[in-house]
Amino acid sequence: MDDAFYMQLALDEAWKYQLLTYPNPAVGAVVVQNGAILSIEAHQKAGTSHAEVLALLAAYERLSNTAIAFDRYDAMKAHDFLRQLPKSFFSRCSIYVTLEPCSHRGKTPSCAQLLYSLHLKEVIVGMEDPIAGHGGGIAILGSGNNIPAIRIGVLSEACQALLEPFLIWQKRAFVLFKLAQTTNGRIGGGYLSSKASLKHVHKLRAVCDRLLIGGNTVRTDRPTLDCRFVDAPPPDVTIYSKSGQFDKNIPLFAIGGRAVSIDERLDFLENPSFVMVEGGEGMLNALKKQIDWLLLYQTPKLSTNELSYNIDMNLAFLHQESIGVDLMIWSRQLGN
Repeated sequence: MDDAFYMQLALDEAWKYQLLTYPNPAVGAVVVQNGAILSIEAHQKAGTSHAEVLALLAAYERLSNTAIAFDRYDAMKAHDFLRQLPKSFFSRCSIYVTLEPCSHRGKTPSCAQLLYSLHLKEVIVGMEDPIAGHGGGIAILGSGNNIPAIRIGVLSEACQALLEPFLIWQKRAFVLFKLAQTTNGRIGGGYLSSKASLKHVHKLRAVCDRLLIGGNTVRTDRPTLDCRFVDAPPPDVTIYSKSGQFDKNIPLFAIGGRAVSIDERLDFLENPSFVMVEGGEGMLNALKKQIDWLLLYQTPKLSTNELSYNIDMNLAFLHQESIGVDLMIWSRQLGN
């Protein structure tokens, strides 16, 4: 096995939590000892343990055959626990991480400082942190003789693609358009996605700053647009429409704990944020210049329904995986 193999495992795990870590980046990590994979983990939620920490905790459990007795997502407890292990515990282990370990202490302690203190055999990093003021982790790792080998730039282009939303929402809104269709490209006829896909959509709704939807979709589908499948608060909703006339008995207006606005302008996309768009062909056409990524849930079904996304748009596939019976495809728009 080579570095690229292990880094790809870290990437694949991180993609499972892409955007769910907002406003943090998606990051994956793998711990290896003598060629054997001890753990594959990823950062899952902002404010909780980072990928490196989760991977080291899982590796500890594997090596010691002992389950930890605390919440692994509590970063402070996790760091304290790992620092108290004998210095030789991870000395034969290598860790692969898609992004340079953090150097600063914020809601969680510095992962770079932690890795340095553990006397790992190797640290292999996919890419350096490109955000000004966020770097310095690699310098910490190499500041002494604790870590014999540090390598940087393994599958760097793939790691950069994983990080792209994080870089965009530092400056303006990152805009994700969610689509669901059958294998033959039809979009009508009620729910198309599996329960697993629907749950994933609700997880994304729960973390986005705003859910953007077209006026025609609201009038026709009369949606609820909540997060009931994951028991989370509903997202704020903006209805993109030139007409402010809507039947207020439509379910989305009856959900408490959120703001619903109607706007014919998209000025809010200039603000750093995560905006998720749900809609049909009209909305996809209207926002074609603003969309960064598209997330497609494709169900294994053929349909005679006439509705589809009739639009010319060039895409680059970034990642795909199975979710329930569906295929989930992340894509970047080209030539935007």
